[in-house]
Amino acid sequence: QLQLVESGGGLVQPGGSLRLSCAASGFTFKNYAIGWFRQAPGKEREGVSYISSSGGTTKHAHSVQGRFTISRDNAKNTVYLQMNSLKPEDTAVYFCAADWRGYSDLVDTSLAEYDVWGQGTQVTVSS
Repeated sequence: QLQLVESGGGLVQPGGSLRLSCAASGFTFKNYAIGWFRQAPGKEREGVSYISSSGGTTKHAHSVQGRFTISRDNAKNTVYLQMNSLKPEDTAVYFCAADWRGYSDLVDTSLAEYDVWGQGTQVTVSS
């Protein structure tokens, strides 16, 4: 059974940091690109950060560029999202998702390409 489980969300003050984790099971993790997406109340789900299956390519949305870092440990079947300098507008449910690419440097930013999703973790940035 293909499964992704997010963790690490919570309440943080503006300017603070959080590290989200996405743990995978039930599939050959090293063949999948991983994306982090978020959805705020009343808004559409949007892409945040992406990493290729090899880890050699990363991409970030303009809104988080320079503040968020995505990384992966294929030996642990886990992807991380380090979020620094958090802003109230970063408040959302964060989801990780997987897209089969084979072991490569390819990564797609289209939400429609991702077909395995986690259940999400809430991130709230507030004083």
